[in-house]
Amino acid sequence: EVQLVESGGGSVQTGGSLKLSCTASGATYNSNMMGWFRQAPGKEREGVASIFTSSGSTYYADSVKGRFTITRDNVKSTVYLQMNSLKPEDTAMYYCAAVYGRVVDGTRALLVHPYNHWGQGTQVTVSS
Repeated sequence: EVQLVESGGGSVQTGGSLKLSCTASGATYNSNMMGWFRQAPGKEREGVASIFTSSGSTYYADSVKGRFTITRDNVKSTVYLQMNSLKPEDTAMYYCAAVYGRVVDGTRALLVHPYNHWGQGTQVTVSS
C-alpha cells in the first residue's frame, strides 16, 4: 500500500520561508503526478502546486505563483514544496497527494479528485 509522509511544517513570521517534503513508499511503480494541497479551518481543500513526475511539468495556484516552487526527486520518491514570502493567508494544514495508476492531464492537476493517495498533513502557521 502506498504511504505518503510529509514533513517540514512549522511556524514562521510573515515573509519567512519553509520547505515541505513528502516521501512516498510502498509503491512498485512511480506515481504519475504528485501535488500539494492545503486546507484552512472552515474552508475547502485547495490545490497549491503539482508536478508530473516524469516530465517535471508544474502547475501552481494563482495565489502562490512566484512564491512557491514544487520539485521532485524520483530516485528518492520525494516531492518538495519550497515556500517563500509566506503570508498569514498561507496558514493551513498542507497535504501531500499522489496519483498512481490513473491517467491525468494538466487541466485537473490542482483538483482533489484525480489524487488517490494522501498524506496525513503537516501544519503551516504564518504569523503577522
